[in-house]
Amino acid sequence: MDAAFTEEQHTIRRTLRTLLDKRCGPDEVKAAVRTPPGYDEELWRELAGRLHLPGLALPAVYGGAGRGPTELALACAETGRTVLPSPLIATAALAAPLILALGSERQRAGLLPALASGELTGTLAVPGGRLPTALALTGPNDGDWAGGGRAGGIQAHKEEGGTGWRLYGEAGQVLNGHTAEVLVVAAHTGGFARSSTRLFLVRADGAAGAAGLRRTRQAVMDETRPQARLELRDVPAELLGEEGGRTASAVGAALAATGVAAAAALAVEAVGAAGAALAGTAAYVRERERFGRPVGSCRAVRHRLADLYVTLQAARSAAYHAAWTAGRGPLAADGSFGAYGGGPGPTGRAGERGAAVLALAQALEALRAVAAEAVQLPGGSGFGWERAAQLYFTRAAGDELLLGPAHRLRARAVEEAGLFAGAGRGAGRTAGLPAGVDA
Repeated sequence: MDAAFTEEQHTIRRTLRTLLDKRCGPDEVKAAVRTPPGYDEELWRELAGRLHLPGLALPAVYGGAGRGPTELALACAETGRTVLPSPLIATAALAAPLILALGSERQRAGLLPALASGELTGTLAVPGGRLPTALALTGPNDGDWAGGGRAGGIQAHKEEGGTGWRLYGEAGQVLNGHTAEVLVVAAHTGGFARSSTRLFLVRADGAAGAAGLRRTRQAVMDETRPQARLELRDVPAELLGEEGGRTASAVGAALAATGVAAAAALAVEAVGAAGAALAGTAAYVRERERFGRPVGSCRAVRHRLADLYVTLQAARSAAYHAAWTAGRGPLAADGSFGAYGGGPGPTGRAGERGAAVLALAQALEALRAVAAEAVQLPGGSGFGWERAAQLYFTRAAGDELLLGPAHRLRARAVEEAGLFAGAGRGAGRTAGLPAGVDA
């Protein structure tokens, strides 16, 4: 592993930081989240048009920048630092990779250039708030998380006498679901006896959107990640990919592969936010005086900041390793590496996913710890909405609600590594302990 950034990666980070420092301060963030879309549309167009941010990891043939998941993750370090409200994660880390992996050539050519340019935004809609499960971040995604053919979830059935599909059901906690023009919807087909999970495209362009689709923005902990509830009542949809071309197992593999790159991007974003929160807290205690001396001169405060620094550096190392691992080549639907080259390496597919999941858990825990101290060390004043610390505090809580909690992510990483695969076998061994370890 070469831990040094390339000159191109440095340029991406420097350019993005310069723009965000000018356009995305705490006051601008607070104003943007109160707008109907939940983000600054003008800034988003500039990020897409000038920096090609949503198309950073897409191939050039589809209008992207031709980079990879590593560059997208490094860009997320800067968006996390400013707690940028935008549809970047929903579009570039969720919807676009799935269309690239599973879509037909017609679907790719028709949607990916518009997503890469920022003309359209997209998202992934998963019923029941089971986004971590669908992406195989907290458990295997081969279960009935999309409805299982029973009541609830989202069901899909073919139109009579045609090749189109109709969707019926609802999904909550959909990132940027109230504004995304391209919805990648997970739904079950085949009824109860022979059900399988497939992905469908729903176009929600225009003010009215798709017929039968109702979208409601939800109240959430973290307003910088707007979420929506989608209600689908006989909504026209298109199967993602060719009819009969992709199996349910291929869909699950593509979702899990998307989860690897998304987890890496979100982990780097979280450590970017934690780094900014720690820097702000350290600056505050250096300047703020109590009893005639700076708060930071107190040994207990210095020790708390030192502990946070060590925690952050460990999380940053894990997050960047996950980003580097994801950038060696995206996992295709069959588990092989795709257009960016590289190979699975000695750890294999499970190891790649385990590293990304563990990095995400560590990053979320680091952000939670730093954000809590960013509130406490200034004497609790950071809890108020008027201080920037509140942005990091709600981001930490919101990300764990959306993607975690962290202990489930860690449990999934342990499962992927097979640490307890031999537990309970042989005489004198206690269930729950690794093979070779007795009680």
